[in-house]
Amino acid sequence: MKRLFTIITFLSSLAIHAQQGFQTIRGTVIDQQSKYQLVGATVVLVGSDPLIGTSVDENGEFRLTNVPLGRHSVKITFLGYTERIIPNVLVQQGKETFLPVELEENFIENEEVVISAEADKTNSLNEMSTVSTRQFSREDAARYAGSLNDPSRMAANFAGVSGSNDSRNDIIIRGNSPSGLLWRMDGMPIPNPSHFGATGTTGGPVSMLNYNLLANSDFMTGAFPAEYGNATSGVFDLQMRTGNNKKREYLGQIGFNGVELGAEGPFSKNSRASYVINYRYSTLGIFKSLGINLGTGQAVPEYQDLSMKIDLPTNKAGRFSLFAIGGSSYIKLLESTKDTTKDNSTLYSNDGYDIYYGTKTGIVGLNHLYFLNPTTSIKTGVMASGITNNFRQDSIVLKTLKTLDYFLGDRQETRLSGTLQFNKKISAKNTLVAGTYLHRVGYFYNERIYIQNESYWKKVRETDGFSVLTEVYAQWKHRFTEQLSVNAGVHYQHLALNNTGAIEPRLGVRWQFLPKQSLNLGLGIHNQMQPIQVYFQQTRLADGSYATTNKDLGFTRSKQIVLGYDNNFAKDWRLKTEFYYQDLDNVPVEQRSSSFSMLNAGADFVFPDNDSLVNKGTGLNYGLEITVERFLGQGFYFLSTTSLFESKYKGSDGVERNTAFNGNYVQNLLVGKEFKIKSKLTFLVDLKATYAGGKRYMEVDLDASRLKNQAVFNEKDPYKLQLPDYFRPDLKLTLRKEGKKITQEWVLSLQNVINRQNLFARTYSRTQNQMMDQYQLGIFPVPQYRILF
Repeated sequence: MKRLFTIITFLSSLAIHAQQGFQTIRGTVIDQQSKYQLVGATVVLVGSDPLIGTSVDENGEFRLTNVPLGRHSVKITFLGYTERIIPNVLVQQGKETFLPVELEENFIENEEVVISAEADKTNSLNEMSTVSTRQFSREDAARYAGSLNDPSRMAANFAGVSGSNDSRNDIIIRGNSPSGLLWRMDGMPIPNPSHFGATGTTGGPVSMLNYNLLANSDFMTGAFPAEYGNATSGVFDLQMRTGNNKKREYLGQIGFNGVELGAEGPFSKNSRASYVINYRYSTLGIFKSLGINLGTGQAVPEYQDLSMKIDLPTNKAGRFSLFAIGGSSYIKLLESTKDTTKDNSTLYSNDGYDIYYGTKTGIVGLNHLYFLNPTTSIKTGVMASGITNNFRQDSIVLKTLKTLDYFLGDRQETRLSGTLQFNKKISAKNTLVAGTYLHRVGYFYNERIYIQNESYWKKVRETDGFSVLTEVYAQWKHRFTEQLSVNAGVHYQHLALNNTGAIEPRLGVRWQFLPKQSLNLGLGIHNQMQPIQVYFQQTRLADGSYATTNKDLGFTRSKQIVLGYDNNFAKDWRLKTEFYYQDLDNVPVEQRSSSFSMLNAGADFVFPDNDSLVNKGTGLNYGLEITVERFLGQGFYFLSTTSLFESKYKGSDGVERNTAFNGNYVQNLLVGKEFKIKSKLTFLVDLKATYAGGKRYMEVDLDASRLKNQAVFNEKDPYKLQLPDYFRPDLKLTLRKEGKKITQEWVLSLQNVINRQNLFARTYSRTQNQMMDQYQLGIFPVPQYRILF
């Protein structure tokens, strides 16, 4: 009878296990300053009965097994370190949850301090950053309505970022050009990670970044620490997560970003090495067949990308990691095949031309981390990348729609980089980080124009060249008390092409003057070289030869100061305000008196190719940002970001004007709620609304345009005019179902749910011989299905 009772009890527990569903939480625990594993740290599931807990093993890893599905809080403790509680950890079937945890050593021994990780989300992963930094997770990229799983579009919800362009995901920060942004992946600078992106730009219609492969990362909007150089507006410091080294897992997904397949797992049962890999192929052709207008007329964008990471920890030789991102994209915008009886005004209208455009991007990086001792580490890395753009434009005879060869161009940019970083935790009070970057940047440009009275392509320009950019930095953090800390550093960069150098001091201060309130200060000088193709831009001389008249351009310089105030005024609530001031000089402008400035580069689809530039332009950005946020708790979150700003510039004529990015204000409101329908069924509603100042644009001289049959702009007073205000509400509905071994999600995102007609551009039409308005996307339904197993 006793044996029978035991068997019945065992079978009952199995039935309950199958019915409720259980999963594993795994992760790592390391020292925040030294990044060394904290062996023996205790990890427990808060409120579990019986208690679910474990300790960190010799590799710095932990596993909590038999965790019920749903959201939980995890507590991590270690003697001499600040206790940390991570709330709202989502546990799903089909994929183990991974938590990378960093603990800070107590300033005073045996003093008990408790930190809620969710309340610290506005702090950065990089401890040297004190202002204008927001940490985000993979779940954030998937959660926000309107983001389309794109980290760039997700960042547009943060204070200081303008997101009023439906056609591209360019990151416009505090009125700066999007080309002022620095992209990094696992500590390595990378080129523009967007499909259909052009050299010299930092965005595109569709991102190549796969949010399923991202770990917690940092997004910075100014006054960043000395580790980051060659950027004037912001930093997207991305981290790619490692694969599960204990269990193989798979992913399938179909949505706006494409059909996606993913896999991860260990290389063998006895190895700690792991891999993670995802492949996507565009599905926009499917949406087109369903009658969904993508804003590209009859054209269907085609693209595919592959992302992967291999993690190889060793017992004695340190930790090796290899990451790679590759993608290709192609589109045909054919004006000659349009139905002339219909309104063909779209985001990508090409007005009298057939356009063929393709891009290819490849990035591969290898990192090595080695600890000399528990407080000292050396990180080295190498990276190679390349971007290729192919562009063809055929002119159309408007009466017959016959096409004539007109323009053909090829651009290619390559980069080979090496990095070295030394990290030393001197004590609980002091941390020192120093390092260097070495970049070899190459560029090739080939342009051909068709001579209509001849029958061949004539090469009118071809240029190539390379240069070396060297960066050296050192930064130090000192904690005077638990409430007061200072980060000081210096960054130096040198461009070998014209022997240009710049020294950049940086400083950050954080003072927590009350338990829930703090003042933060960041200031520094930031320099950036021009996009590499600008230096090799050619000027045709009177004798028919060419000269590279931009070769001696120096760095654009931005002097920045940010003052911030943080207040955790209630549980899970935070108020954050920041005032910033940016003074820019050494901006490339034309030698002749004109309104041109490189501060407006990136305002449209074509990157400027002006020659004979000099570093005599200036700019000024200042503004106030207010963030009110309720971090996710009890299935509810709220985010309000308000940005009020001015962005001005002066060209070589000395006249102060609005930059192309001076929208003056942006207001974002986001709210979301999770509803538990059944134990394994959850319904999620996410809402977003954006209200922003209209896009600046250049006035068109209609009479002159009709005479030349092409747009003639008023370049004496550009960006004086502004389109009507932009307003777009988005709605996202998600149904999540947990199975015995899988998790399924059905998502419907309704972009611009009220179908508001936001004006995109107002310009001259060659085909209509009059001014035309182009509108942004109307209501845009985006379905998505996702399965984890």
